[in-house]
Amino acid sequence: MAAHKFLDNALAELIDEHARLTLEDLARSCCMAPGWVTERLEAGLLQGEHSGGRWVFTSTSVVRARRLARLESTFDADPQLAGLTTDLIEEVNALRQRLQRLETQLGAAAAQD
Repeated sequence: MAAHKFLDNALAELIDEHARLTLEDLARSCCMAPGWVTERLEAGLLQGEHSGGRWVFTSTSVVRARRLARLESTFDADPQLAGLTTDLIEEVNALRQRLQRLETQLGAAAAQD
């Protein structure tokens, strides 16, 4: 699982945060059919922007879509369960980043004393 986390983080860093991907690009990035992406959009598991009659996605959508696809295929998970699991993974990652920032601030404050 650590290898997947590294790959997801590396992928997110490689893709420009301002880059926009089409629905087909997003599907290709997670080795799924465009219909799979559309189903996840309709279910509210993926977020995108509908612009000019086309769906457009950010780099964070790539990481989320790949995680959903991996959970569904590896564990034969229902899409809703994969979505919930993905939400929890993202929340844990956000909390870890916040904790790291707070520890850094606390360490800097302690060093000044």
